[in-house]
Amino acid sequence: MKNEPLTAVLQERPANRIIANCLVAVASVVLCVLISPTRLPGMELAGIGPNWLLIWVVAWSVKRTVVQGALAGITLGLIQDGMTAHAPTHVLSLMLVGILTARLRKERYLKEDFISIALIVFAMAVVAETVTAIQYSFQGDRSLVEIWTYHQLIALSSAVLSSLWAPIVYYPLNRWWQYMYTLEQQS
Repeated sequence: MKNEPLTAVLQERPANRIIANCLVAVASVVLCVLISPTRLPGMELAGIGPNWLLIWVVAWSVKRTVVQGALAGITLGLIQDGMTAHAPTHVLSLMLVGILTARLRKERYLKEDFISIALIVFAMAVVAETVTAIQYSFQGDRSLVEIWTYHQLIALSSAVLSSLWAPIVYYPLNRWWQYMYTLEQQS
C-alpha cells in the first residue's frame, strides 16, 4: 500500500488521527476562504462566484449530525462575516444550510455522490441567498422590488456555479474522511 507510513502513524494513537483530521479540516477551510474572492475564468456568472464556504458546509454536514452541521455553519458564517460586511450576517444562512443538509440523510434518497452533492449544494445556495435577501428586506434601506429582483439573479448564479464546483471540495474531503473512518474501524 502506498500510504503505509501514513497509515502506521495514524493507527499508532488516536490522537494522531484527531490532529491529522483537524489539520485537513482547517487547511480545507483556509483554502476555501482564500479562493472565495478569486474570480478565475469559468468561476463567475453575472458577477457572482461560487460560494466556497457554503460548499464546505454541505460537504461537512452531509454525513454528520444536525449539531455538527449547525456548528460548522456558525463557524464558517463568522469567518465569512469577517471577510465581508457583518450585515446581513452569513451566520444565519450557513447555519441553516448545515442543519438542513444534516437532516437530509443523503443516503436515503440519492446514491450517486457527485450528482447528489451538486443537487444539495444547488438547493442550499438558493436557501442561503433567500435568507440573505430576507435580511436585506428587514434593513429597509432598499426597496423590496430591487431586493427580490437581484435575489433571483444572485441565487440562480450562485446555485449554478456552487453546484458545478462542489465536487472539487467534496471529493477530496470525502475520500479523507472515509480513510479516517476505515482507520478507526481497524484499530
